[in-house]
Amino acid sequence: MNRAKAQSKGRPSGRDGFIVVAVLWMIGALAVLASIYSAYVINTAAGFGPYEEHYRAEALATGAIELAAYQLSSGGDKRPLHGEFSFRLGRASVAASFRSEAERIDLNAAPKELITGLFSTLGAERDAAQTYAGRIVAWRTKAEKGDDADAAAYRTAGLKYAPRGGHFPHVDELSLVLGLPRPLVERALPFVTVYSGRAQINILDAAPEVVAALPGLSSERLNAVLTARRAAPADGERLMALLGSAQANATTQGGQASRVLIHVTFDNGHRMSYEIVILVFDEGSQPYSVLSWRDESDAASAGLSLRTALR
Repeated sequence: MNRAKAQSKGRPSGRDGFIVVAVLWMIGALAVLASIYSAYVINTAAGFGPYEEHYRAEALATGAIELAAYQLSSGGDKRPLHGEFSFRLGRASVAASFRSEAERIDLNAAPKELITGLFSTLGAERDAAQTYAGRIVAWRTKAEKGDDADAAAYRTAGLKYAPRGGHFPHVDELSLVLGLPRPLVERALPFVTVYSGRAQINILDAAPEVVAALPGLSSERLNAVLTARRAAPADGERLMALLGSAQANATTQGGQASRVLIHVTFDNGHRMSYEIVILVFDEGSQPYSVLSWRDESDAASAGLSLRTALR
């Protein structure tokens, strides 16, 4: 009897066997869930990788802006018109440069003659260039009460909008001006701005196309100015003298707005480029403000723009 009881205790009952099977099933299920979760985490990390790189690049670009603003504000009354620097942080190299917006033609402040000169320099016929410049001035000018001529011209052309009657908020709005050929607009964009606030262009740094746009500047004087600038880039007094009557639309002064170009290169070969316009203040608690931000990645496979994706 005792022997039979002992043997009975040594064998698992049906209930004990069920518990063992249930535990084994739960362990197996947990192992499957762990595998699924691991795969999810890995795939999520891989999918978020491009965004993470954009986050890092944007942080590095912000650091470059801070350094550019510091260099622009540390000059006191003689704020530098341009500059460049580079640094390395983490697994990326950053190269940056900045230039005063005063080297560009301001669509909101430049006289009609200067805008006409730019379009002529870029290939437009003289009469057409004058027409285009006149329409730009009309776009930024508030119409007199009862004067509907400009708006009527847009309606006649089949457009569902009229001239803004105020400042251009962005250079891309140039494409909305009546009659401006798209190829001409694209050629003009690198030479115009809405952030300078000056009617004149800075002769020390302006592109040759912008210098050539100065009203009353002959080809001989243009060549003399560009030659003298290459020989002595900082001799503003001599350059102004060489301009003759054209100096009325030129200056050697900069402004508060500067364009910062930033290139971020990661060790894995991926690159990000930024074109940012900042306004640097002379005093106050806020050292600078970002007026415009444009970024571009050469990682075509990612096809991502963080600022677009997070909207």
